[in-house]
Amino acid sequence: MRCIADTAPGPVPAAPLPPVQPPVALRGFRPSDVPFVAAIVADALHEHYDPSLYGSLSAEWPDGFLIAADPHDVPVGFLLGVCQVEREARVLMFAVDRHHRSIGIGTGLMDAFLDRCRSRGFRRTTLEVRVSNATAIRFYTRYGFSVIDLLRSYYTDGENGYQMARDLP
Repeated sequence: MRCIADTAPGPVPAAPLPPVQPPVALRGFRPSDVPFVAAIVADALHEHYDPSLYGSLSAEWPDGFLIAADPHDVPVGFLLGVCQVEREARVLMFAVDRHHRSIGIGTGLMDAFLDRCRSRGFRRTTLEVRVSNATAIRFYTRYGFSVIDLLRSYYTDGENGYQMARDLP
């Protein structure tokens, strides 16, 4: 005699969920983005820069300044890259508004930035990060960045930073 439970089908595995698509569009920087970018910088990076800095840095490498904008075209994240050394890009600033984190916006920005670096023939990318920012350090490590130097009192509040780098294939 067989128990009916012996022949009952097991649980059906759930179909994998599609990846989360952030509700944003990536585009280039516009001068009208400055107030939004400055607010993200103040909140996420704890820094305050002269508003004219964003426009002047954008002029040096327009394709290196990426904006993630919500459906109303309001910036909710950005990545500002510069080229100060031949064949090397530097992530100068990178942040996502706190209310829009963990939905893939940072990933989209970094993927697009690294693609632009490769298409421009860069061989390496560097960045700086606060030693206390474990979340960002983990994010960068997943992208193949590794710590190459300790920057003592690097930030305006005196906090140390790490310089991280990765080669571009």
